[in-house]
Amino acid sequence: MSPDVEQAKRALRAELRERRQLLSDQQREAAASGITEQLDALMTAHDAQSISCFLSTTTEPDTREFIAGAVRRGIRVLLPITRADGLLDWAVADDSDEVAEGLFGLPEPTGEVLGPIAVNDVDIMIIPAAAVDAEGTRLGWGRGYFDKTIGSMERCPPVYAVTYDSEILDSLPRELHDQPVTGVVTPTRTLHLSPARP
Repeated sequence: MSPDVEQAKRALRAELRERRQLLSDQQREAAASGITEQLDALMTAHDAQSISCFLSTTTEPDTREFIAGAVRRGIRVLLPITRADGLLDWAVADDSDEVAEGLFGLPEPTGEVLGPIAVNDVDIMIIPAAAVDAEGTRLGWGRGYFDKTIGSMERCPPVYAVTYDSEILDSLPRELHDQPVTGVVTPTRTLHLSPARP
């Protein structure tokens, strides 16, 4: 890992985190509504019956309304559970609002824990991101959970990162382990990219 690249990523994450904290409640509500609309359209376009998504934190574009709607429509939604070894377990979302606090204070589901390979059967993956660039490079929050998961999948489905509109950047620092995404979903649009898999 190049110290320069890591330092550039750290600085960028800090800036993006600060920008997110400055958003007003009205901006967050509008973003949540837009994200739900965009993700619903994406599910329909892919005729997805089984997906993975994530429970958003307070500063991320809100995915919870979308997840609840998908569950009501009978879509199987897997939600990630962080593990100390850097892998992700999964649980099937249900119609309860019960959320536990996982590692790093992240919101996580409370259902039956399925192992890391449970995600191999999904039609589409929806993952968090700090930013995405035009080449499909995704900047995560630095723990590598989703890069490891995507990198280990035998047949990786389309992967879409969720960000705010201002977080689609011209280019991002990239390392060998960084897994590209198929597209990016913002409150106002869904961009389909053509990333090169490493």
